[in-house]
Amino acid sequence: MSTIGAYFRLVRVGWVLVREGVVSALPSQGLPPSVGLVKSLLEPLARNHSLKQARSERLTRAVDRLGPSYVKIGQFLATRPDVVGVDWAVDLALLQDRMAYFPTEIAKAAIEGSLGRPIGDLYSSFGEPIAAASIAQVHPCTIGDRTVAVKVVRPGVRQRFAHDIESMYLLSRMQERFVPSSRRLRPVEVTRTLEQTTKVEMDLRLEAAALSEIAENIKDDPGFRVPAVDWERTGRDVITMEWIDGIKMSDVGALQAAGHDLERLAEILIQSFLRHTLRDGFFHADMHPGNLFVDKTGTIVAVDMGIVGRLGKKERRFLAEILYGFITRDYVRVAEVHFEAGYVPAHHDVSSFAQAIRAIGEPIHGQPAETISMARLLALLFEVTDLFEMQTRPELILLQKTMVVVEGVSRMLNPRFNMWKASEPVVGDWIRGNLGPKRVVSDLKDGLKAVVKLAEAAPEIAAKTERFHEELVHMSEHGLRFDPETAEAIGRAEARYSRSGRVALWIIALSLLYFVFTLG
Repeated sequence: MSTIGAYFRLVRVGWVLVREGVVSALPSQGLPPSVGLVKSLLEPLARNHSLKQARSERLTRAVDRLGPSYVKIGQFLATRPDVVGVDWAVDLALLQDRMAYFPTEIAKAAIEGSLGRPIGDLYSSFGEPIAAASIAQVHPCTIGDRTVAVKVVRPGVRQRFAHDIESMYLLSRMQERFVPSSRRLRPVEVTRTLEQTTKVEMDLRLEAAALSEIAENIKDDPGFRVPAVDWERTGRDVITMEWIDGIKMSDVGALQAAGHDLERLAEILIQSFLRHTLRDGFFHADMHPGNLFVDKTGTIVAVDMGIVGRLGKKERRFLAEILYGFITRDYVRVAEVHFEAGYVPAHHDVSSFAQAIRAIGEPIHGQPAETISMARLLALLFEVTDLFEMQTRPELILLQKTMVVVEGVSRMLNPRFNMWKASEPVVGDWIRGNLGPKRVVSDLKDGLKAVVKLAEAAPEIAAKTERFHEELVHMSEHGLRFDPETAEAIGRAEARYSRSGRVALWIIALSLLYFVFTLG
């Protein structure tokens, strides 16, 4: 029945997207003529006022109707311009994660259930909510004379998301099956990543751990910090942290009025992000201006670390080499790095890929640095990687999306901001420390550790190999057989799957007819 429920929910999503004019705005270039025909047939079903609105407004209305889960899904897809395209990613990034407040008494009950203590023992006072998003809402509270921010998970959000993600899985499987060109983007894997990141975001202990980790990493860095966590008052459904008195980075006028140096803030922001990425391999992946404050001392304070990104040493090295290759115009090296990393299938030609990379890199060197748009560069890069069947790399896509957002905030503060000049001190130091002689020493250390681990595991590997050999010999002599119970269970499952699939298809067809003829 869960599959049938997923079909029903998917039909509802499709109907809302049609009614709000989102389907009419979808691109049909490069797709079969039947796609254009379907769009023209569905367009009369859209609300008249929807067709007069901008695409971003249509998306916002549709997502508002679909509910909190789809706000999160839309925001996640905004991080995947390789999947939805750069223009649609920009529109999805505009979705406002502002939801209605849920009652304070329910928030208090959730906290008491999560921490196992009465509210009166935890807080001196508990205020009404001041911000609410799709997953949680925030309350100002006090502990003695100290003000804190208390974030509480929205009731029922886990169950709602679990139902909605089933529909996403159904859609992604259909996409992989019926649209072969989309398989390199791995839609099912994208959905799995969405499910995992959202589950992490719904466990506020993990956000607290992320805040704690990044605080340790940046304790000696100038001009950037994160709120301190109160671990005694933090659990699965609640996180208590330092209250930040500051000005949001989105309020440029207030920053100017307070006397802050906007050019310096832009520089600190981009350098901090690159330092976290290259040095630590761990970065805040949701650094939009609403999550960034500037306190009285001029220090940037980043909040809401529900979404974070990680890069291993190998990925950081490849990233630095690619960036350095673009800066030095060594396009052959950029291409070689893509092949060494396994980003591009080996059957393609390195020289041809280098030629395509040159087509992206050369226009950069002919423009003033402050006019180069990172979003435009990404659009060109995705076009090239599509030609060469480059597999989706979720960790790099999240990094690229965050880089675009950070660049946008920096240019909001300073329209003539030179991202490349501001980045050079951090990137240059990292390259000199990791792509020179130190790299050889580091690789030798890593190699030695790997050899020691392999030696320690040798007896276990030998034992497993011997057991595997014995099982192979047994199968070759006696064959591979299922016991009667297993064979019967497989038969029942196949019959049930076929029967439910036929029923579901009929239900979808009847539902569509109902919507078209009675609700249109």
